[in-house]
Amino acid sequence: MNQYLHELWKRKDLLVYLVTSGLKAQHRNTVLGYLWWLLDPLLYFMIFYFVRIVFLGTAGENIVPFLAIGLIVFRNFSSALTGSAGSITGQAGLITQVYLPKAMFPFSVVLTQLVNFGFGLVIIAGVVLLSGLVPGVELVWLPLVILTQTVFHVAIGLFVAYACAFVRDLGNLLSYVTRILRYTSPVIWEIERLPEDFHWVVAINPFAWLLNGYRDVLMYGRLPSFPHLLGLLIASLAISAALLVFYNYNEHRIIKVL
Repeated sequence: MNQYLHELWKRKDLLVYLVTSGLKAQHRNTVLGYLWWLLDPLLYFMIFYFVRIVFLGTAGENIVPFLAIGLIVFRNFSSALTGSAGSITGQAGLITQVYLPKAMFPFSVVLTQLVNFGFGLVIIAGVVLLSGLVPGVELVWLPLVILTQTVFHVAIGLFVAYACAFVRDLGNLLSYVTRILRYTSPVIWEIERLPEDFHWVVAINPFAWLLNGYRDVLMYGRLPSFPHLLGLLIASLAISAALLVFYNYNEHRIIKVL
């Protein structure tokens, strides 16, 4: 295990290259270029805003920042999940020519999406401030929420990257999984709109814990739920460590199916 981690560290320059090249490739040869890093989350938010507020006519207190946080955080999760799914199979040409720790590829996707999320946070900050909300000292806990989300993405990314190398259909199914998760999590609706008998769906949903953490520190001026966040962080770290051990002993099998 120590040797595997050492190999990952030795390849840190390649990891940085994968992240930077992934960022550049997203909007290469476009007229607006890097401006799309801000436009993408903004337009994604505006589409659902018009559906929820203008077309359906359903609103609520502070619904605009509520939607912005839910949609942009979910977009980051969805992109990390689907990107990780094809991270190993998409680098088949490189992997079959030279030995590289395969965990590097889902890592690079998660880090790429983390950078993208930074631009999404700019949009969230603008929406929150324009809505008349001013975060309090609870904002100091925002890095904990972001860290928990990132480690959560790493755990999921390591799993789906390896699984999709053997079961390619899983990558197609993930798009439907993310859609189900978007509508079963308080992304665009408040928990109060859910029948009380189904509140348990949100109570056991780790992604809902992350959303609540963001909204607590950015909107509601209160401390996040530390038992939920720390529990998710510790569980994600444990799963990530277990998967790295699994990669160490089993990633050689990937070459046979690429």
